[in-house]
This record gives sequence, C-alpha cells and structure tokens, in this order.
Amino acid sequence: MCIRHKQRGISLIELIMFIVIVSVALAGILLVMNKTTQGSADPIVHKQALAIAESLLEEIELMPFTYCDPNDANAQTALAPAGACAVAANEESTVIGPEAGEARLNPVTPFDNVSDYHGFGMASGAILDITGLNTGLSGYTLQPIVVTPVATLPNVATNDALLITVTVVGPDNLPVVVEGIRTRYAPRATP
Repeated sequence: MCIRHKQRGISLIELIMFIVIVSVALAGILLVMNKTTQGSADPIVHKQALAIAESLLEEIELMPFTYCDPNDANAQTALAPAGACAVAANEESTVIGPEAGEARLNPVTPFDNVSDYHGFGMASGAILDITGLNTGLSGYTLQPIVVTPVATLPNVATNDALLITVTVVGPDNLPVVVEGIRTRYAPRATP
C-alpha cells in the first residue's frame, strides 16, 4: 500500500535560497549597468576633444605660410627663403613661433602665419574660439601646439612644409592628437 503525501508548498530553506540567488544575480546586473552608464559619456568627451583639436588645426592651416611675414610688401612674390623680404626682420622661413608682441587674439598684432602658433596652448575652461569667445567647455585643455619643419616630403623643398600637432586633453584625461601638414603656397611666379 502506497501512502501519498500532499505537497504543501515550498520550505523556508528553499525560499531563502531563491532570495539569495536572485539577489546575487540582480547585484551583478546592476553592477554591469552602472559601469556601462559611466562609460557611455566617454565617447561624447572624446568627440568634443576631437572637434576642438580639428577646429584649431583648421584655423592654423588656413593661415598664410610665406617666406616673408604676411604684412611684408614682398610676401606674395618672394622666391627665396633669404634676402627676398622688403624688411629683413620679416623673414619667416627660419622662425618658428610668434614674433615679439604677437598673440592669437591680439587686435593689433594677431598671429598671422602658421608658425606663430608654435607653443600656443589654452588652460582648462579657457578654450576660446577664433573670435575670443569662451566656448564654455570646462575640463578641456589645449596642450602647447607643436609646429616643426618637415624635410621628407617628395617634391617639396626643405623648410617648405610644416607639421602641425594639436593635442587636446578632455575631462577623462585622455589626449586627442591631430596632425596636419601645411606647405608653402607663395610665391606664385609672375609672368
């Protein structure tokens, strides 16, 4: 004879085990979601730093790169790196960095040549656009810009090309580096 026992539900031990297993699984899922949420802002920070670096590189590459200072009377026609400028002090071919008194946003003597940007940087929270307005981007720093001559380009004379390196560090402390090469466009030989 077989005696049947009716099942009366779950025991207290089974209930406690269920709660522990579900709690551990839920804690793991919440931990992964927390890490994912923290990391989701990083692409935005990286993209913003890249946008700052690219805009500054474009600003620099659009500047004149001539044998003479762009304000010199012979800037557009000088055919040689030495002795072709109307004023000898205006020779730009060997000078890397701004001339005395020049600054990016100086209304009287602003940067007027590619090489003037060498050593230029901006502190965190002071990223200014080309008009001098604060962009409001706190936590971004422009490291000093590096402008160096390039001597290894085919069909380009030594000192007729400059490598421009712009580095922006975002709030995540990861540097974003963009580089560009600017070649000398002047002079154009006159017939």
